[in-house]
Amino acid sequence: QLRRAIEECKRVILALPEHSERQKDAVVRLIHLRLKLQELKDPAEDEPNIRVVLEHRFYKEKSKSVKQMCDKCSTIIWGLIQTWYTCTGCYYRCHSKCLPLVSRPCVRAQVSHQAEYQLSICPESGLDSQDYRLPAPCQPCATTGGVPSEARQCDYTGLYYCSSCHWNDLAVVPARAIHNWDFEPRKVSRCSMRYLALMVSRPVLKLREINPLLFNYVEELVEIR
Repeated sequence: QLRRAIEECKRVILALPEHSERQKDAVVRLIHLRLKLQELKDPAEDEPNIRVVLEHRFYKEKSKSVKQMCDKCSTIIWGLIQTWYTCTGCYYRCHSKCLPLVSRPCVRAQVSHQAEYQLSICPESGLDSQDYRLPAPCQPCATTGGVPSEARQCDYTGLYYCSSCHWNDLAVVPARAIHNWDFEPRKVSRCSMRYLALMVSRPVLKLREINPLLFNYVEELVEIR
């Protein structure tokens, strides 16, 4: 029935005026039908509620009305007709079909084992400083060798990432705050964004040791001390 509906929808799209609202609606319907057919080929009922991958603890989501982006394939998760999982540690989200392809370890484990910030302000270095290679989290994303089509620099690590691992998320960078009292959000990679979010409430910065002169210029810090 779904296959017949897909074929009928294709015929309707071709018959409708090009770029019309009715044709756009028919295209959306075709996408939904194809996603539903794909979901039926890989039924979700047999999938476990808990999956552990690279220290991620994934729980199968029950919400059907929320649209999220998959952290692995960077496409929309259609909760109504697709099965998806969320890591309870770092909130990494992905399709059920993407779970076996996850290559980025859970940053919650990094926070637990080594809770500290990088306190060097992002160097203005080029991709040549990485020998034109992507960092470890991006290696599975690269299908071919050589220079990536779009390399985005993370202001926290200073490294360049592919567009699948760097979505231009914004975060306050601790090094800039401590050394320059600069709280302007900067573009960071996905793993850096999640690490900074998990670290934000941890009292790990000894400000009087790192930058004692800051107390001479920021009145609020003097009051807090």
